[in-house]
Amino acid sequence: METIDLAVKQAAQAFTTYKKISPRQRAAFLRAIAEEINTLGDELINTASAESNLPLPRLQGERDRTTGQLRLFADLITEGSWVNARIDKGTPDIRQMQIPLGVIGIFGASNFPLAFSVAGGDTAAALAAGSTVVFKAHPAHPQTSDLVANAILTAAKNTGLPEGVFSLIHGATIDTGQQLALHPQLSAIAFTGSFRGGKALYDTATRRVVPIPVYAEMGSVNPVFFLPRVLKEKGEALAAQFLQSLTMGVGQFCTNPGVFLTLNGTDKSVPFNGPSSSYEGMENKQASVSSNETNASPSSNRSGTDLFLPTLQKGIAAMPTGRMLTPGILEAYNSGINSLRQAGAQLLGKAPATAHQASPALLQISATQALEDPALCHEVFGPSSLHISANSKEELFQLANALEGQLTATIHGTEEDLHEYAELVDILREKAGRIVINGFPTGVAVNHAMVHGGPWPATTPAAGTSVGSSAIYRFCRPVCYQDFPAYLLPPELQDENPLGIWRLFNGNFSKT
Repeated sequence: METIDLAVKQAAQAFTTYKKISPRQRAAFLRAIAEEINTLGDELINTASAESNLPLPRLQGERDRTTGQLRLFADLITEGSWVNARIDKGTPDIRQMQIPLGVIGIFGASNFPLAFSVAGGDTAAALAAGSTVVFKAHPAHPQTSDLVANAILTAAKNTGLPEGVFSLIHGATIDTGQQLALHPQLSAIAFTGSFRGGKALYDTATRRVVPIPVYAEMGSVNPVFFLPRVLKEKGEALAAQFLQSLTMGVGQFCTNPGVFLTLNGTDKSVPFNGPSSSYEGMENKQASVSSNETNASPSSNRSGTDLFLPTLQKGIAAMPTGRMLTPGILEAYNSGINSLRQAGAQLLGKAPATAHQASPALLQISATQALEDPALCHEVFGPSSLHISANSKEELFQLANALEGQLTATIHGTEEDLHEYAELVDILREKAGRIVINGFPTGVAVNHAMVHGGPWPATTPAAGTSVGSSAIYRFCRPVCYQDFPAYLLPPELQDENPLGIWRLFNGNFSKT
């Protein structure tokens, strides 16, 4: 573990310099990283595709998101108000601002080899805050990680930054991550991945002699609630849109809608007539549903409510299979489906199986099952979703209250629905970091208002976000200066306000 020790020690030494450089120099560094990534051109995209099975257009968009994040943080720290400067002139004279935290250990995600990886949002936020980074590459895309790491190192050299401001380490076992988490000079950890991996790092970090914070995003089922009137008006259309969201990227998004809920009587499902063998054994067999439900053309006397689940069942059978990021992830997906079925979930429909590819699937459990066994609603990473039907509005609220913490929660409803079920918004506000009305959770905008986080076990702690400019606050801390002479104050807190930033001055926001 000499490599880890050297990387963290160099990062700690670099921090003594990096924390003092001007925001404009840090911003220049972030913009230089973005340019170096673009300079890699097709080599980066082709390498990432070969390692992840992700298509080239998806990765081109992800590269744009990655460079966009870097520029977003560059603009944020150039403007400067993010430091939340507060000045109370009195006796005593107290002035507060955010300062960088130190050395940050960051763990890359498997499902985003660029945007949640080496130069992803966590790295951009940490470097923007003035912290230094030791990045643990995900073993699923080592060559992609090396390419991006070299781009960061080139940018650091070209902008005159000290050696150690960023470093990359590899390791295919959990020992590497555990050793990094235990290093005494590490100040915080950022992680995106499974609950098991995030919880292990959290436990290690909190049991250290000097505990450190762990900002872990650990997954979510992102429940979607379909209310009665909206299903009656456009059940067919919503079914089609839901399937697109569910199967996007072979379901390998942390915001994939893994659970959807309706009221009993607002949908009519029919039994899945496929084989009763294990999910993995359903090779090359077409999912079938009752012909009188799904093969008949819609008629004017059938409402969207009647068509919602049958349309889902027919649609899922026509969905394409796809290669997942790694064979291990595919194995875990199939195992998750089998576990749900063994626990009593009914298979509503699935796409025909293809060797070495994931088949989209829909399953169903009763409200009673969901309430009695919350583990049924745990994430199965991949293109499947679990339907739960409530018998009343009260039971729907009970199901919502029983949910664990989520990254997102979505409600589809007419204006009348939303008024009648307004209590659902109040419940879900306590359950999720982002609430969506009449949309779908897949697709996370990178902007100043986004929250990509939520209560345990979606993330830890719930007070942060890993997407958007507010992500910077995970890698800094407030400090106040009491009765300081002017010449010792940082520019952000000087009376003259030389940086021209917004500050809370004696209780009023001002640039003067």
